[in-house]
This record gives sequence, C-alpha cells and structure tokens, in this order.
Amino acid sequence: MSSPDLLSVCIAAFTGVVFLLGVLAAVMRLILFIFPFREKVVDAVIMAAVSAVAGNSYPNMKISSIEEIK
Repeated sequence: MSSPDLLSVCIAAFTGVVFLLGVLAAVMRLILFIFPFREKVVDAVIMAAVSAVAGNSYPNMKISSIEEIK
C-alpha cells in the first residue's frame, strides 16, 4: 500500500474547504431569501422621550426631526 503524498492531501483538503464554504454561502442566501432584512421602526415612545429630553435641554427650540447617526 502506498501512502498518499502531501500534494494530493493538500488538494483534497482545499477542495473540501471550498466546497463547504460554497454550501454555507448557499444556505446563507436561502436564509436571507426566506427571512428578508427589515428596517428598524422608530418607536413612538423613544421619539417622545428624545423630544422631551431635547425640549428640556433647549427650551426655546422646536424639534422637527430625529435621526440616528451611525
């Protein structure tokens, strides 16, 4: 019996890893297709709290919009 040489073992391992990553990418695509990303909805309670705090901090100002900066 002849033992497999290092080159064939490396090629088999590389092929297996590429195949596994391809399968995982396909599964991730399927999951994202089934459960699409939803934008976060700004809660009315959060809007009221931010408006109240800003109104107390700056009494003469009118709050026109609230945006999240990332």
